[in-house]
Amino acid sequence: MAHHIIQYGTEGTESTVEQRLLNDFQHDFPLSPTPFADMAETLGITEDEVLELLKCKQDEGVISRVGAVFKPNRVGASTLAAMAVEDEKLQQVAEQVSAFESINHNYQREHRFNLWFVITAPDKSALENEIKAIESKTGYTILNLPMVADYHIDLGFDIKWT
Repeated sequence: MAHHIIQYGTEGTESTVEQRLLNDFQHDFPLSPTPFADMAETLGITEDEVLELLKCKQDEGVISRVGAVFKPNRVGASTLAAMAVEDEKLQQVAEQVSAFESINHNYQREHRFNLWFVITAPDKSALENEIKAIESKTGYTILNLPMVADYHIDLGFDIKWT
């Protein structure tokens, strides 16, 4: 492994560069052809180091993804979906659902419908096909909850470091 000029923190002990990377770009991600190089310049490190830090934080489970958030149904089609799955099969079914590229995450809720996820597709026809494919793979019926009104929720969090 190459020698790094920055010191990486261990899980829960992020360095100042990591803190700035995780905090400062939640709202101000550079909109340019070279966003990671722009971030690196701001942080005083290399683009490769920015990419390595982000991968390290994903591997540690500190962050789940880095990417754009688009207004629903402006690019392609999407729906909120839920399934009622027996507790003993929940982990297996969640893994089956997550294996579909159209799913970026799923989560458990304490309710009869206990597995929730968002399905995305290029268009409504592809979305319907994806719903059928997930139902076929899992053996469970999907409760399809398409959006009727949208609300902006700021998903950025000002991390308070101790």
